[in-house]
Amino acid sequence: MAQSSEARERRGAREPDGEAQRGLEASDPADEPYSNGAGAADGGVVASATAGEDGDDGGGGESGEAPSAPLESLNLRDGPIPHAPLPPVAGPWRSYKEILANLGQRVLEAQRPLRILQALRWEADVEEQFLRSKQRELPKVTYSDDLGFDPAAKQREIEAILRDAERELGKRDRLGQILRATADEYRKVVSMLMGRGTKAFYTLSRELYGSPKDKLPDGKTSVRDMGFVLYDLLTAIGGERLGPPQQREITAEMAALELNARFDRFFGGASIRVQVDDSLLADAAAGSDYVKIRSGAMFSKSDVDILEAHEGWVHVATSLNGQAQPVARWLAKGPPRTTAVQEGLAVLVEILTFRSTPRRAKKLNDRILAVDKAEDGASFLDVFEWYRTEGYEEDECFQNARRVFRGGVLAGGAPFTKDACYCKGIVLNYAFMRAAIQHDRAMLIPFLFVGKVAHEDVPILHAHVTDGIVRPPPYLPPMFDDMNGLAIWICYSSFFSRLGGTAIAEHYGRMLEH
Repeated sequence: MAQSSEARERRGAREPDGEAQRGLEASDPADEPYSNGAGAADGGVVASATAGEDGDDGGGGESGEAPSAPLESLNLRDGPIPHAPLPPVAGPWRSYKEILANLGQRVLEAQRPLRILQALRWEADVEEQFLRSKQRELPKVTYSDDLGFDPAAKQREIEAILRDAERELGKRDRLGQILRATADEYRKVVSMLMGRGTKAFYTLSRELYGSPKDKLPDGKTSVRDMGFVLYDLLTAIGGERLGPPQQREITAEMAALELNARFDRFFGGASIRVQVDDSLLADAAAGSDYVKIRSGAMFSKSDVDILEAHEGWVHVATSLNGQAQPVARWLAKGPPRTTAVQEGLAVLVEILTFRSTPRRAKKLNDRILAVDKAEDGASFLDVFEWYRTEGYEEDECFQNARRVFRGGVLAGGAPFTKDACYCKGIVLNYAFMRAAIQHDRAMLIPFLFVGKVAHEDVPILHAHVTDGIVRPPPYLPPMFDDMNGLAIWICYSSFFSRLGGTAIAEHYGRMLEH
């Protein structure tokens, strides 16, 4: 269940002390002075802690430096009393929090009309035409010229935010860097959407979401290498009878009722809507405070359990946690740089709760290989047929291939690469959690849920809990609210991998052959 506010406050009050100090020791030097209002004191000395009690962040010098994040500039040594900050060109002075919150709100407003999947959707008659051709002709796809916004004006708006963020926060402000990276990705998203149906779309898709050819942090293993290993493992157990058969006899309306009841229990006072949508292409999709289920889709009990964890406990929860941020407001929405964390967390929660199945895991892993094939020149027809050889039903083959080619070039060589993020995200999230526990930084793990984040954001965000810039996440899946079970699971998974599991398994394999 979601963690209580009292427990959250207790943890927020006690955990960051040591972390904040470590963050101070590694903080960047102040950026060059800039005249914008509230600044640090002369000589790098800032206001004492008493100034922060009234919500004012840092004193100001006559040079009018950009205000610095309180924890990053905190200095407890005696020094001269700082001068009052200079006001901006017009109006009263603004604190660091005010500047950051204002910029964060501008980013939120700028991204609002950027509905990526809506801009990439195919009309229903595309599938009908494809089936009439006996799956022998490439689908005929057109995209509306109207994106719902003026691309040139939108890029100018985002570029203005980037300029103002650098001017008001400086280049080295760490929260400012996250905000600017987020805004810059939205700028690239506009360019990507303008290139739908061309190789330019793929070039930006690969830059934003990555590629199966990308290397993992070890510098050796590629995402596609990981996909081939999992392909062999999951194919080997695909035909096993591992549990009772799951009949898909739950209608979309029944699933919506059940999920509404479950989310009422998990989210408490937050109003989360689960509704049936006849325009949805996927079986389900999550928004800021809702989950949509495709009209006409049929679900098994296992499917409903997965939707609860994947869409509700992760996607909706991180949206609500981001919306709860009074300053770091951009965390409510996820640019492409956060996709691997988001989708990886959602699938990892399925695994940790024993809700995933070999069929489900294989479906996600096959997306990596499908994107890889399309990058290497496979056409929509080729990928459709590959899915058919993997045992998917005909309608699933079309839906799976469409995910890869929406926005891209149907003849091959330039797909939409987002689907390579799922299994990549599982590996990277697991590695992040394992490292956090090994390095006595386990308190960082729940901050994967503080909003839509990338891994490199988490230590920075956590360091700003004590100054009130970031609030701990109020909604967490149970295993991240109490991490004892998670810690022991990670410890034993590491232990088993070191034990020489292959040789031991071969011993029992020989025994079972007799």
